[in-house]
Amino acid sequence: MKEIKHSMFRASQALSHLSKATHRSYFGCDEIDKEAAKDEMVSLRETLEALQARLWAERKSGLLLILQGLDTAGKDGTVRRVFSGFNPQGVKVYDFKVPSEVELSHDFLWRVHLAVPSRGEIALFNRSHYEDLLVPVVNRTISDAVFAERVQSINEFEAHLARNGFHVVKVFINISKPEQKARLQERIDDPAKNWKFDGSDLVTRSHFEEYVRQYARVIELTDHEHAPWYVVPGDQKWFRDRAVLQIVAHHLRSLDPKFPPPPRPLDGIVIPD
Repeated sequence: MKEIKHSMFRASQALSHLSKATHRSYFGCDEIDKEAAKDEMVSLRETLEALQARLWAERKSGLLLILQGLDTAGKDGTVRRVFSGFNPQGVKVYDFKVPSEVELSHDFLWRVHLAVPSRGEIALFNRSHYEDLLVPVVNRTISDAVFAERVQSINEFEAHLARNGFHVVKVFINISKPEQKARLQERIDDPAKNWKFDGSDLVTRSHFEEYVRQYARVIELTDHEHAPWYVVPGDQKWFRDRAVLQIVAHHLRSLDPKFPPPPRPLDGIVIPD
């Protein structure tokens, strides 16, 4: 099976692959075995579980994982599969919807800062502050000057988090237009998925190419070593999940969390009957 590493999805290499949403088109080969990938995912989840336990015990740093993608890209499914083995006590998941009246009365990063992880925690953002660089631009509701200010604010915000021990990892799940069509149609045809369908999805879909171009622009402007972007092919769910697991595992390993020493020596202590 072809060896796939997390670094292959780094935005610095992967932006040229935004038109390639399947693993075959992305890597130009079929040498990726689905069953072997599933076996690897079991091992990766065990690794993540062990790393999270040490991160939670150590309470020195935190990890923020941001998932972005067009409608039906699979952000919800990725959340379920990547975090399935984690201790929920040390995980926070946020699904950022349209801002409320209270949120709109503050600066656009206010609600985001409230949701960042505490030391020892992992936070996952299902959509994020990056929506404020996407939707208003495609809908032409903000000026170029406001866009530039928001880019600067986000870069400074993420650099501030990194300086304070919070690692920021950003993943764009790249889905093709034909696959999006199939998934939207499934939401209409399958009664169990009717609740997922929203008429606004069709409006967004009519701007599919614009959103892809804007994502490329935003990723290029906000990709940094301290807050890297990854571009993951999203048409095959199993391949998407494997890639995100690899990325998260890499960054948790880089934190190198360790169990803290006991508060006092334990030699000679025996629990009485």
